[in-house]
Amino acid sequence: MDADKKLLKGGEFLITDTDPSAVFIVEDFTEEQNMVLGMATEFVDKKVLPVVDQIEKLDLELTKKLLKEAGDLGLLGTSFPEEYGGFIQNFETNMALTATLAPTRSFSLSHGAHTGIGMLPILYFGTEAQKVKYLTPCVAGDKFAAYCLTEPTSGSDALSAKTQAVLSEDGKHYLVNGQKMWITNAGFADVFTVFAQVDGDKFTGFIIERDWEGVSFGAEEQKLGIKGSSTRQVFFENVKVPVENLLGEIGKGHKIAFNILNIGRIKLCAGVLGASKNLSSLSIQYANERKQFGKNIGEFGAIKYKLGEQATRIYAVETAMQRCGRDISNMEHQLTEEGKTLAESLLGAAEEYAIECAILKVYGSECLDYCADEGLQIHGGMGYSEELQMAGAYRDARINRIFEGTNEINRMLTIDMLMKRVLKGEIDMMTPAMAVQKELTGMPSFGDMDNGLLADEKKYVDNLKKLFLAVAGATIQKLMQELQDEQEILMNLADIMSEIYVCESAVLATLKACEVRGEAACASEITMTKLYVNDAIERCGIHAKNAISSWADGDTKRIIMLGIKRFTKHEFLNTKALRREIADELLAANKYCFK
Repeated sequence: MDADKKLLKGGEFLITDTDPSAVFIVEDFTEEQNMVLGMATEFVDKKVLPVVDQIEKLDLELTKKLLKEAGDLGLLGTSFPEEYGGFIQNFETNMALTATLAPTRSFSLSHGAHTGIGMLPILYFGTEAQKVKYLTPCVAGDKFAAYCLTEPTSGSDALSAKTQAVLSEDGKHYLVNGQKMWITNAGFADVFTVFAQVDGDKFTGFIIERDWEGVSFGAEEQKLGIKGSSTRQVFFENVKVPVENLLGEIGKGHKIAFNILNIGRIKLCAGVLGASKNLSSLSIQYANERKQFGKNIGEFGAIKYKLGEQATRIYAVETAMQRCGRDISNMEHQLTEEGKTLAESLLGAAEEYAIECAILKVYGSECLDYCADEGLQIHGGMGYSEELQMAGAYRDARINRIFEGTNEINRMLTIDMLMKRVLKGEIDMMTPAMAVQKELTGMPSFGDMDNGLLADEKKYVDNLKKLFLAVAGATIQKLMQELQDEQEILMNLADIMSEIYVCESAVLATLKACEVRGEAACASEITMTKLYVNDAIERCGIHAKNAISSWADGDTKRIIMLGIKRFTKHEFLNTKALRREIADELLAANKYCFK
């Protein structure tokens, strides 16, 4: 990162322009990063994919064996320092590694739970003794980790957990009682990060070992999808936990839980986009192979629509994910230079961009759902058969809208976090909001016309930012504290905000790619960017109208609706032609072929 370039704060994209040079594209990967990803790809292709069907039958010994092999290659340690046996890489590399593992289905979840929510709490909040004792064998693949947060009565409301931890009279251990559910890797994990209430109401983290007396497990859950990953309940009955296994501070368990979720959300996006690309390729290949009415089904417009839309959504959301990954990586570097520890830098960076991470979790998981649903549809009857991959992939995809906080929770979080930052004075939305109000009461300003590449799309993104400021500003001013109970409106606002981030990211990444590779080489990326922005404007218009119509009437409604019309005005494109153009390139390549 250049020293003279100021990093944007999380959420600040709404009111500040970003230069294309600030975002990440695949050409930014170094030779070392490409080497790591190449090693991961070879491991996936040669070791995991040939036995995926066996893994999906819940062969946990095979999963453990492959995790150990991954550890031998260093693929369990890319987030961990060398002193614990790690092979630490930057955030962008770890995101790409997550995407690379995605086609392995349940194995990727076992790997991600182990290296992510299983081990990261100890890295970020553990004592040096805890890190040496637990991380070293976990990085090597000699032991495995899991994360115990959810309970039968506490899901999205995690802090209402009922598991209790009581300090012994001699002060040497805590007695833990309670149960956790939906625990990934519970069937074979050796080390558990467990959250319990100390003194009845102090939400706190602990490290508990599998073979301690009082730890027991329920049967494997019979799940809709991800059937090859172990998911069990974990029970704690008078488990003696040494005081040295307290994780972090008493009553500060929420810091562990919520910070780990921030990182988990963007990494989930990386994983689901890797899976989306795989499903796009499977759809393309089937469309090239399957013949009906004397031609390949890929020649039909209805199929081209699906293929073109799959690719467009993947490309747009991936540009947003890579943009956020670069921002997190740069923030980590900045915090480290300021003297922060590794844990403080990593956590601080993820927390700074928590809004963007929530957006990516939602839009990434819904992109995968679209690719799985339409991919199965392209396969027709064969898509419904277990003989091919689509049926399993369809089932697997559904959990991602629930993982790491439901999409509904994450949508509302984006607005909640933004408002808190505005109220704290961390983001100045008042000045641009007042400017938008002034613009609405005056004549439209045409300013200097930009005729460069994607000039219209840049203008449209600017107008969508004004749309958000106008609609959110009027809504907050009217509803005040009542807004927190208007979940439908909050989700309308969140979707407008999210579309702005994805649209702008696509524009920025495409412009940078054109600088690097040339416009001719980026023709499809330009097409997908135009298509995504075109349709996003329409979606934002609907969300804005729904939000305003929920509370406004009379002249107030009429004036704001005129503003919505102004800020969503655009030259509607021939989307049929654009999707066909994208689909034809995909069919010619016989796979998802966009960087």
